[in-house]
Amino acid sequence: MAIKRFEDIIAWQKAQDYAADIYSIFRNNKDYSFKDQICRASVSISNNIAEGFDRNSNADFLRFLYYSISSCSETKSMIYLAEKLEYIKSSQKDVLLEQANEIAKILHGLINSLNK
Repeated sequence: MAIKRFEDIIAWQKAQDYAADIYSIFRNNKDYSFKDQICRASVSISNNIAEGFDRNSNADFLRFLYYSISSCSETKSMIYLAEKLEYIKSSQKDVLLEQANEIAKILHGLINSLNK
């Protein structure tokens, strides 16, 4: 069965939850440029999935899925920095990285299925 709406894509659903978690965790952070960057990167994961899906071309969808993976990596990099800057605890870092890795794994699976 083919996916008919981007909202049905598991990676999009998980990326939306992930962005909400990022926003919640960094809500009160006073380093506004850091907060803006990590929030934008996390939102970009699901937005690129949605945008690529609605292009109605596998080639475009694949390109945007790779953008999503890149945004996921950017978010992970920011998570490592957040721990170093003591914005989050090690336990929070571990949970956020696990979520990001799960999203990236799903995205890679989706890319592999589209490349067949």
